[in-house]
Amino acid sequence: MKVTGFTFIRNAVINDYPIVESIKSILPICDEFIIAYGNSSDETLLLLKGIDSPKIKIIDTIWDENQREGGRTFALETDKAFKAISKDTDWAFYIQGDEVVHEKYLPTIRKEMELCLANKDIEGLLFKYIHFYGSYDYYAVSRRWYRREIRIVRNLKEISSYRDAQGFRLNNRKIKVKEIDAYIYHYGWVKPPHELNSKVRNFNKFYHEDEWIETNVPKAQNFDYGNADELRKFTLAHPTTIQQRIINTNWEFLVDPTSVKKKLSLRRRILKKIEDKTGIRLFEYKNYNKIN
Repeated sequence: MKVTGFTFIRNAVINDYPIVESIKSILPICDEFIIAYGNSSDETLLLLKGIDSPKIKIIDTIWDENQREGGRTFALETDKAFKAISKDTDWAFYIQGDEVVHEKYLPTIRKEMELCLANKDIEGLLFKYIHFYGSYDYYAVSRRWYRREIRIVRNLKEISSYRDAQGFRLNNRKIKVKEIDAYIYHYGWVKPPHELNSKVRNFNKFYHEDEWIETNVPKAQNFDYGNADELRKFTLAHPTTIQQRIINTNWEFLVDPTSVKKKLSLRRRILKKIEDKTGIRLFEYKNYNKIN
């Protein structure tokens, strides 16, 4: 069984993406790793070369900044990396530049790939998610945040990235997946308030025109953390690859987590109570077809 990791990245230094930690977190179970390196104006390339692994192959790409409808640029860059994967690869392990996998899940992930390899009905593997928010100590809980997503797919030429690299499609249909007992730790929203504001502004450049950004996301030193309906304390250990970054944190999270809780509508309060009690999220959008 051959496994290839793949990702895309641009301006990781400017945007403070933990891309090195992301790659290193899954590199032990990959036989090769493809990085689509976009035209950057910082030292991202030096970061990538600093990983210094014979498994890594870097391909140069140019981002099409005119693709502002629905974040399509991110999917196009994902596809470039996917198409560069060796033909003899069985499974392709996708990870974005702000995602990290805890090493405790690697044996489970590899075992699941081995078990599912002969079952052609399984086209991908589905991961659970923890979205850290504002701090490494808290994660966000909201119906608006996805709980699961595809991160491993078969190496089939008919597979392509979907929308803004949200997931994948096979011949424009949802992929059939098996859910596995492993999490993706998403750190994209762990930044000081002023950097979060910059992140949102930069991110929206791939969705909206400049005038829309200046009107709806003006420059600011503060950040409204209300995008999370609720913040919960994270009490477990973080992945080894990101622990030094956590130690180097040079700012303090001064937000009272209880103040983030939003006053939900009656409908959302009812749905939340059902989810808290049963674990079932009614009317949840699922970007995949789950099979047993």
